[in-house]
Amino acid sequence: MLAVHHTVAFFVLGVTAVSAIWGGITYFRAGTPGGLLAHLLTLSQTLLVAQVGLGLLLLSDHRRASAQLHYAYGTFALLAVLSPWFYAPPEPRKRLAWFAGATFIAAALAVRAYTTA
Repeated sequence: MLAVHHTVAFFVLGVTAVSAIWGGITYFRAGTPGGLLAHLLTLSQTLLVAQVGLGLLLLSDHRRASAQLHYAYGTFALLAVLSPWFYAPPEPRKRLAWFAGATFIAAALAVRAYTTA
């Protein structure tokens, strides 16, 4: 289970970084988000939910991270990527900015969670 948690961590780091950068470029070029970008942003959210779920399974098996901050950064990354669902405006371009920005913050927090593991 620990190997799966580590493997998913690499996918989380890669997908969140790519989707945040792609979303930022699309926003600053005044473009509209395409279907592939929307799916990539959704994949980053799904991977973070899966990663936190795997972490909770590891906790239930009494496997702990060496630093307590690992749990805080993982939780904050999940909350960051899910927050635009509550606060993003309905206009598509501004909504893209919210989702790309939140994914960028989640990527930074995921990097920090990885370094504290």
